[in-house]
Amino acid sequence: MEPNVRELDSKPLIAKKARLLDLVSYQASSVVSRTMIDKEAGTTTLFAFDEGQGLSEHTAPFDALVQILDGEAEVVISGKAHRLKKGEMIIMPANRPHALKAVKRFKMMLIMIRS
Repeated sequence: MEPNVRELDSKPLIAKKARLLDLVSYQASSVVSRTMIDKEAGTTTLFAFDEGQGLSEHTAPFDALVQILDGEAEVVISGKAHRLKKGEMIIMPANRPHALKAVKRFKMMLIMIRS
C-alpha cells in the first residue's frame, strides 16, 4: 500500500442497508480505502481520494471495474487518459498499466474479479 493510503477498519456490512458515499470519508492529503468484500473470487473496495492525490502507475493480473461515486478523476490506462465524473465507470483491463488521480476529490468503488 502506498504511503498516503489509509485503510479503514470495516464493520460487517452483510445484510445491512448502507449508502456507499457514507462508507468512506475524505481525509486531507490522503487516499482512504475500505474493503467491503474480500473473497477468493474477487474484491470490492471503496476509495476516497483528496484533490491531487492518486495511485501511481501499476498493473493488476485481473480486470477491474471503477465506478465514480462522487467528484472527478483522471484514469490513465496504457498511456491514454480518461476523465471520469460522478456516475461514470471504466474497466481497467488485466495486465495493462493504469494510474488514478483526483482532478477534484472523488470517491470510487473498485470491483476486481479474480476468476
